[in-house]
Amino acid sequence: MRRAGRAAAEMIEHLAALLKPGISTADLDDAAVAWTSARGYRNGPLNYHGYPKSICTSVNEVVCHGIPTKKLVLKDGDIINIDVTPIVDGWYGDTSQTYHVGTPRPQAKKLVDVTAECLRRAIAVVKPGARLGDIGAAIQEYAEANGYSVVKDFVGHGIGRTFHAPPQVPHYGKRGKGSRLEKGMCFTIEPMINAGTWEIEVLDDGWTAVTRDRKLSAQFEHTIVVTEHGCEILTALE
Repeated sequence: MRRAGRAAAEMIEHLAALLKPGISTADLDDAAVAWTSARGYRNGPLNYHGYPKSICTSVNEVVCHGIPTKKLVLKDGDIINIDVTPIVDGWYGDTSQTYHVGTPRPQAKKLVDVTAECLRRAIAVVKPGARLGDIGAAIQEYAEANGYSVVKDFVGHGIGRTFHAPPQVPHYGKRGKGSRLEKGMCFTIEPMINAGTWEIEVLDDGWTAVTRDRKLSAQFEHTIVVTEHGCEILTALE
């Protein structure tokens, strides 16, 4: 899982370096395929329950599962979440980050910064004996204190030799509630934070989830493992 996580971290850094106004989300998918193919890795999303591409690219009001397309060309001021899951020797490394394209818009910058901090605060509470509700509460409290909402329709998940496995990791909740964390558990935390309502809609393609009010959404994701005294982030380069 460390190798898979490291690959995911390196892959997303490679794709982020390509971001600029005028590039299409399909260009990013092509770059992802080239990157993994050169290393003998596979991409988890491709053909997963019929998903047609190798990464997810979620722009502006898209919450998650945005499908790369040549029609969507990035513009100055956009935000984009890139979600990658390379498979290394049968193990899945899953990470996503939201990036600014060109010059950040002030309202977008605050949302992205708050979302990144939500993930940091959630990871900080992970240790043996903590509960799943502690993770969700850390996210929900900080997001709502900043005037934002937490998407409830999608959750973090166990991961390893399968893409999605128990436990489900909600990004909202109450401290002291939910299953206890144990050393060796490996899962993702991936809060999706909306500028407006937490409610979402899924478009006719069956994948693309957008905010119901079409306001901005941001997301950050790491794969972590619970250690003896805390946790280790498997998808961070540092």
